[in-house]
Amino acid sequence: MLIDILQVLFGVLIGAVIGFFVSRKVMTSYLKKNPPINEEMIKALMTQMGRKPSQKQVNQMMKSMEKYM
Repeated sequence: MLIDILQVLFGVLIGAVIGFFVSRKVMTSYLKKNPPINEEMIKALMTQMGRKPSQKQVNQMMKSMEKYM
C-alpha cells in the first residue's frame, strides 16, 4: 500500500519535471520564430511618444529586447 502511494507520487514528480522542460523548449522555439515585438512596433511606439527614431536607436532597442528573451 505504501509502496503504491510512493510510486504514484514519484510518477507525478517525474511527469512534472519532464513537462516543465518540454514546455520551456516549446515556448523558446515559438518565441524565436514569432518574436513578441519587432522593428515596426518599436518605431510606432517611439513615434507615439513624439520621437523620430533613427535606425540606430531601433537596433539598440532590438538588442536590449533580445537580451531578455
